[in-house]
Amino acid sequence: MSVTPSAPLSKNEVLKQNDPTLAGNIAATMADPAADKFSEDDQQFIKFHGIYQQDDRDLRKTAKKFMLMIRGRIPGGVMTPAQWITFDDLATQYGNNTLRLTTRQSIQFHGVVMAGLGPLIKRINESLLSTLAACGDVNRNVTASPTPAYTKAREQVFADTVLVADALAPKTPAYHSIWIEGVQLKLDDPAQQNFEDPLYGRTYLPRKFKVGFVIPPVNDIDIFTNDLGFIAVVENDRVVGYNVTVGGGMGRSHGNVQTFPRIADVLGYISRERLIDVAKAVLTIHRDFGDRANRKHARLKYVVEERGVAWVTAEINRRTGDALAGVRRYEFTSTSDLYGWHRAVDGSLFLTLFVETGRIKDVPGHAQKTALRQVAEKFPHIEFRLSANQNVILANVQPADRTAITTLLATHGVKVDGQASVLHAASMACPSLPTCGLGLAESERMLPGLIDRIEKLGGELGLGGEEIIIRSTGCPNGCARPYMAEIAFVGKAPGRYQLWLGGNAAGTRLNQVYKDTVKDAEIEAELRPLLERWKNERTPGERFGDFCSRCVLPEQNKAGAAGDAAPAPISN
Repeated sequence: MSVTPSAPLSKNEVLKQNDPTLAGNIAATMADPAADKFSEDDQQFIKFHGIYQQDDRDLRKTAKKFMLMIRGRIPGGVMTPAQWITFDDLATQYGNNTLRLTTRQSIQFHGVVMAGLGPLIKRINESLLSTLAACGDVNRNVTASPTPAYTKAREQVFADTVLVADALAPKTPAYHSIWIEGVQLKLDDPAQQNFEDPLYGRTYLPRKFKVGFVIPPVNDIDIFTNDLGFIAVVENDRVVGYNVTVGGGMGRSHGNVQTFPRIADVLGYISRERLIDVAKAVLTIHRDFGDRANRKHARLKYVVEERGVAWVTAEINRRTGDALAGVRRYEFTSTSDLYGWHRAVDGSLFLTLFVETGRIKDVPGHAQKTALRQVAEKFPHIEFRLSANQNVILANVQPADRTAITTLLATHGVKVDGQASVLHAASMACPSLPTCGLGLAESERMLPGLIDRIEKLGGELGLGGEEIIIRSTGCPNGCARPYMAEIAFVGKAPGRYQLWLGGNAAGTRLNQVYKDTVKDAEIEAELRPLLERWKNERTPGERFGDFCSRCVLPEQNKAGAAGDAAPAPISN
């Protein structure tokens, strides 16, 4: 089934319709020794293969240096030590010698030039991982709670994560042809012209689609920001089923009130056996009813918002034979990772390492990239897990290896205790400048210094040691999930940010615009009176985000918020 839009199809839809294998001229361009970039059309196709074309924006005033960002597809963020070593090698050989952890439990390579693209992706596939569908109008990397502390059900949840990732993966023959065989598919071949993906159809989805799994009480992947979420229902340490959430998404555009962040609705409970049926049903609802004329209005969240939860629930039940039952009780208490050493329920140990803004690199006194490489080489039986908070977890560690790992890390300046201050540990940032073409302001390079400034301000006010979830993005697309933070800075222009307030620690409430534009140099002056009020007026134990939601934002809403505002916060 497909709904015909009243407006003309967007350019991306026409491209997909005319080349349903998504092959474009990718292989032919890579075979040209003079080529340093892909054509405008192929820039859309390479996204489905896990690639974005970028340029170094720090160099634009002198020369345009084209480069590529490549993102791995790593279901649940789980890697073997051998896979970690492969990614580390590739970052050194073909990238900028850093590994950039994403908020969807993946790894990005930055600074890759055309000559390195083919070898890099081929070796990722040889490691038994992939880049297929890490970007593009398809299901993206499926996320899952990484921390093994609370229940043995984590193993079942991870198994279900892999099942869903495989079931929702596109089947285009172009990926294997280009990256494994090095062959350009011919568009005039009838077999290629008539290709239709068995799940996605000829034109795939209107926009990206995100799926996540979470195990209460820790909402460590921000489940309500996903198009489709599965909240595990655990009985006697076993997953019996999932509460299903539909319709979340962070992206919006400045100045366009028709675009907005939205948290997903909880629609009902399903047995574990119906998992794939429901995943395909929700994805195909997006396929069939999403907006194919206006890409800014093409996410599933707008279908849910406009057609209503009752309609979406009925449509899922129609496609699955009434898979949804009444919602089971659940509760979330936090979204954070457990830093340092901890013991899992099976007796093994795990170590969560803080990674500043997700960038694993070597700097004087803190050679984190080298340290993790050596851990992978010397402890081949552990498991690397990437968290949705941009950190690394070393899991399945035998107690006898704890001291050796701690010592190895310390040799390279990597602490296991007191890794970061409370504000740094609760922060996230998107990469933005200089690599992202959409960045309007600094984010990754700006946030650590800003956190230091906010910490100094908090210390002056007697608030040192108080946790506040702070996130930044260089544009309004929301890659670091800023609209769930207690304080968020969303880039509008160089050195200028929107200030958002009012998210909560459990990840169940959106924040709101408090100030439409704040200059970087004025941020402390803007925050000082708010922090003073929090100190003096909060209830016992009340967090900053909760205080803003209870006092600051209602006052602003009553007075009439000015500027580029968002809908009022929504709670589940």
